[in-house]
Amino acid sequence: MTSNSFHNVDTPAVQTGYTREEVANLLKDQDIRFLRLVFTDILGTNKNVEVPTSQFDKALDGQIMFDGSSIEGFVRIEESDMILVPDFDTFRILPWADEGRGKVARIICDVHNPDGSAFAGCPRGALRRVIQRASDRDLQLMCGPEAEFFLFHRGADGELSTATNDNAGYFDSAPMDEAEACRHEITNSLHAMGLEVEAIHHEVAPGQHEIDFRYGNALATADNLTTFKGVVKRVAKTFDLHATFMPKPIFGINGSGMHTHLSLFNLEGTDNRFADADTEHEISELGLQFIAGVIDHARGFCAVTNPLVNSYKRLVPGYEAPTHIAWSMRNRSPMIRIPARRGVGTRMELRMPDPSCNPYLAFAAILAAGLDGIEQGMEPPPPVNKNIYTMSARERGRNRISSLPGNLSEAIVALEKDAVIKDALGAHIYAHFLDAKKQEWAEYIAQVHDWELERYLGAY
Repeated sequence: MTSNSFHNVDTPAVQTGYTREEVANLLKDQDIRFLRLVFTDILGTNKNVEVPTSQFDKALDGQIMFDGSSIEGFVRIEESDMILVPDFDTFRILPWADEGRGKVARIICDVHNPDGSAFAGCPRGALRRVIQRASDRDLQLMCGPEAEFFLFHRGADGELSTATNDNAGYFDSAPMDEAEACRHEITNSLHAMGLEVEAIHHEVAPGQHEIDFRYGNALATADNLTTFKGVVKRVAKTFDLHATFMPKPIFGINGSGMHTHLSLFNLEGTDNRFADADTEHEISELGLQFIAGVIDHARGFCAVTNPLVNSYKRLVPGYEAPTHIAWSMRNRSPMIRIPARRGVGTRMELRMPDPSCNPYLAFAAILAAGLDGIEQGMEPPPPVNKNIYTMSARERGRNRISSLPGNLSEAIVALEKDAVIKDALGAHIYAHFLDAKKQEWAEYIAQVHDWELERYLGAY
């Protein structure tokens, strides 16, 4: 089932560097009826306050207030007023329109306090703070995430299921891959929203898909990821499908990861600071220090990059997901892989994150870890070019290979011990994030699950 509500909106070419005046003119010239002021809570859920034309000037001046006490991890009821400050560069006209409503645009906002100061609980602000630390060193983090997702059938009444809509596998095409039309519609919508899609394909598991968009700086990429997830879910619904970024929705098949390609450039974007043709692996000393920092803090930021109870059902052997903290030039079993490209394409691929994470917090934590490696002059252990899954515990020990947390509880404990990651999140976000994750774990372990009933009900 397709929808006629998509791509019937004429939108101007997306540009960068919008000014307030340019946004105001576009709102008027394009006859925009509603403007969505978008932000995320600490768990990465997209939120928005929508205003009509009469409030556009007020919105562009950063004068729209909302009740922060109603948002996960924001403020207490007695200090609830928050202000949304728009980032004009993120202005986009939505490529679809609901009949009778007219055109709708969106702009991503930073959350501020009523006095105009930056709110300590804004995830976008947390990433901005770590980015500034990198900027002070003439460095910017470039990110290229590969966010996988599943498409499942909806029931007759719209209820969710885990019934996949195909039996295709890696890189299969129609007729085995029955989601080509949906993926094409998603891609068209992403292009209209300013994302440059580089590749689309079916993933390993039935019903699993991947759409890769062009890399960019950490803040822009985090913005694009929040846009991407919203577009995927909306388009899928018009095909009577449900899109989920849950890491492991089905036992026995591959889960969904968010392998993230990372490199450091100078602020002008002209020099890949990871590259050095005169070294053994053609990776600079700074690049190796960054890798060492990520390795050193991987357990500490795992709760941020893999934030769900379900995340750790993916991080198990046998399904192409990493379980051990190591780096490699050749194989995909370690947590970090160095792709073959060199020169301007020199980068590391961090294979542990999954797409349920809050990208602002995930990139903030990863960047802080890498910067700590640079600041402390860390050296990574030797690269591991053997399949780690076949190694004995003793062999892993000889190679200084430790393991990622085995569940959310272990990840929480590791986060509590990591001062660098706590500092990257900031005291406010850290405290509220930790409380939310501890509550999630407590609820999970208190439940009686189907596996337990099947295993124990008749045996005892």
